[in-house]
Amino acid sequence: MLLSDLAGKEIINLFDGAKLGLVGDADLAISASGAIEAIILTSRSGFSGLWGNNERDRDILVIPWEAIKKVGSEVIIVDMSSRTERINKYSV
Repeated sequence: MLLSDLAGKEIINLFDGAKLGLVGDADLAISASGAIEAIILTSRSGFSGLWGNNERDRDILVIPWEAIKKVGSEVIIVDMSSRTERINKYSV
């Protein structure tokens, strides 16, 4: 699988049908051998996220490669029912 095969595809959660983001807005966690370990999506949350680049309003969603069920022509289907790792950088 090449990065270009993933670029621009919408990521959809099989568990609840939620749109999680686009691969173009993501980073990849890659092992030393070059295998993709996870897709890391960064999204803005809250009202101020719409207007600025405030790091405090960013959430991170880590999608382990094992959670990916299907890579289609337009979307990537993932199952994040019990594996969701949402991290707010500034949470207490």
